[in-house]
Amino acid sequence: MPQRQSHRGKHPQDATLFGDRWLPVLRKAVADLSYLLTRGYSDAAALKLVGDHYQLHTRHRIALSRAACSDDAMARRKAHEAAARDIRGWRLVIDGYNVLISVESALSGGVLIRGRDGCIRDIAGIHGSYRKVAETLPALQLIGETLSRLGAAECTWYLDAPVSNSGKLASLMREQAVGHGWPWTIEVEQNPDRILEASPEIVVTSDSIILNRAQRWVNLMPLVITQLDHADLVDLE
Repeated sequence: MPQRQSHRGKHPQDATLFGDRWLPVLRKAVADLSYLLTRGYSDAAALKLVGDHYQLHTRHRIALSRAACSDDAMARRKAHEAAARDIRGWRLVIDGYNVLISVESALSGGVLIRGRDGCIRDIAGIHGSYRKVAETLPALQLIGETLSRLGAAECTWYLDAPVSNSGKLASLMREQAVGHGWPWTIEVEQNPDRILEASPEIVVTSDSIILNRAQRWVNLMPLVITQLDHADLVDLE
């Protein structure tokens, strides 16, 4: 039988791949990729060109794709970013898997990447199926406490229906919300991105496509990981 995943995001090669030797290379690669994206190169073509030039590992390329962005994208994101103080009294809409998996990864010691736009992203993946891990409940607890402290009025989480086990996760999250008195609603939708992009509320996500279209968004991850004793954060900003 295949081994079931018990933690999120940690990879045995990450200590080497994101160690001191590689950091200057990765920062140059982010600058180069951002330069090409600014000049209209397609994401895939630019990533291959830069990745091949620097002879990057697959996980390097994942990190690179999540850290780089064009000048226009960065300016647009900064212009629509809400400050943490703006959350108080507002209704939030949350990109469920994007936020939860990043916090799970942080708690499990997985690598986090700070990108050019200041967002912190994981380099984990769920590959079409979500499985609860040891960090799931602690991650929900940490997110819930952070949102409560910031004074969010109400939070609607959106989970992707095409991802297996979304219904189970939604039930777990509803139980946690009731148990802690969090004002959460959990929705399982076929295409949450479209809902988040069009929402007039403050969006909680680090997904680049959504950030390029959202009316208002907040960068939650830095507020979460400051509460941890340690986070494996690689700064490629």
